[in-house]
Amino acid sequence: MSETPPNTLQYRFDGPEDAPVLILGPSLGTTWHMWDRQIPELTRQWRVFRFDLPGHGGAPAYPGGSVSELAARLLATLDAVGVQRFGYAGCALGGAIGAELALRHPGRIASLALIAASPRFGTADEFRQRGVIVRTNGLDPIARTSPDRWFTAGFAAAQPAITEWAVQMVRTTDPGCYIAACEALASFDVRAELGRIGVPTLVLVGSDDQVTGPAEARTLVAGIPDARLAVVPSASHLVPVEQPAAVTDLLVRHFSTAWQPAYDSTTGQVAIPVAPAKPVLAVPVPQQSGPVAEIAPAAVQPEAAGRPDPYDAGLKVRREVLGDAHVDRALATADEFSGDFQEFITRYAWGEIWDRPGLDRRSRSCVTLTALVAGGHLDELAFHTRAALRNGLTPDEIKEVLLQAAVYCGVPAANSAFKVAQQIIREETTPEE
Repeated sequence: MSETPPNTLQYRFDGPEDAPVLILGPSLGTTWHMWDRQIPELTRQWRVFRFDLPGHGGAPAYPGGSVSELAARLLATLDAVGVQRFGYAGCALGGAIGAELALRHPGRIASLALIAASPRFGTADEFRQRGVIVRTNGLDPIARTSPDRWFTAGFAAAQPAITEWAVQMVRTTDPGCYIAACEALASFDVRAELGRIGVPTLVLVGSDDQVTGPAEARTLVAGIPDARLAVVPSASHLVPVEQPAAVTDLLVRHFSTAWQPAYDSTTGQVAIPVAPAKPVLAVPVPQQSGPVAEIAPAAVQPEAAGRPDPYDAGLKVRREVLGDAHVDRALATADEFSGDFQEFITRYAWGEIWDRPGLDRRSRSCVTLTALVAGGHLDELAFHTRAALRNGLTPDEIKEVLLQAAVYCGVPAANSAFKVAQQIIREETTPEE
């Protein structure tokens, strides 16, 4: 295989060349081999296209920092091999890519299966924290705990070879690409858009999935107009590996009924009528009358002199840098006295300054840490040390910033700063056991 360009993905085909294409998307930390046990059956009807995420499975390490970017790379890869319309099944991050394709490129995708997926994966803070752990300690701590997240305890104990395979799969992933994929999941949120997914959709989940479990699956089913739910018993997050026969059967049934492409040998084209999906329910899905999620709009002030109000951009940057939990606490405690101040710093400190293109966030964190040391603002130094780690600074780089500050801001100030920063770094970079 020739070297993969930065705007495409590493891929492989299996199955007859004249069959309609079915794409299988992997989860974070896995490779296309997670689908190996589905291939013999699926290739009876489809030409199966599998791809690796950047830096996974030996793929070139060109990080992709958003789900939309990963989806664009997948489409560029498909364009290069002449695939225009396809069915798509994706697990976890692979499912997010599928939802993105269905929302932004509805003409390309004929039928969809979302496996161990969610319209929003946990919280942004959780994934950015995982990025801090990997940046500081490498992927070994994540790799060692992956079986606990991916498999039920009984399966992991009974299948030690598969468990070790999973550990090694994560361990051999490029750390920078893993961190970028964490950032992609941190910023992914399509809760308000589920109603615009217009293709027949199978939502499939393991009954014991503690990462994106049945509750998240039901949110998808409630929001997507033509969606069916299948719950696979005795399976956790990596359900295609843990229960391959059940997943294969559900995929065959879904794509055989919701999408029935017919290959025309005289024209060399695939005609793809989209029929209503038939139920493949493993459990009943209660109808929900309310909205899937309430998204409270941010307060927006009138635009001045034709310039867009920076509040929304500032709130977005503030959350990305400081974390949702910190910002939520600050806004929740704002009252009539302090509310204007919170709005002021969101609009001007974060919307006007932190969002300027002249410096990247790593550089702005260095400047901010130095200024806080100079001013002796230790409380702010604590949460901006957390922010610096999230913005990509390593503990060694933060140490160098504080050493530089000691020369220009004074040794006593730096001494206090070192105590605060050291405690925060320990808290943020110690892997969970």
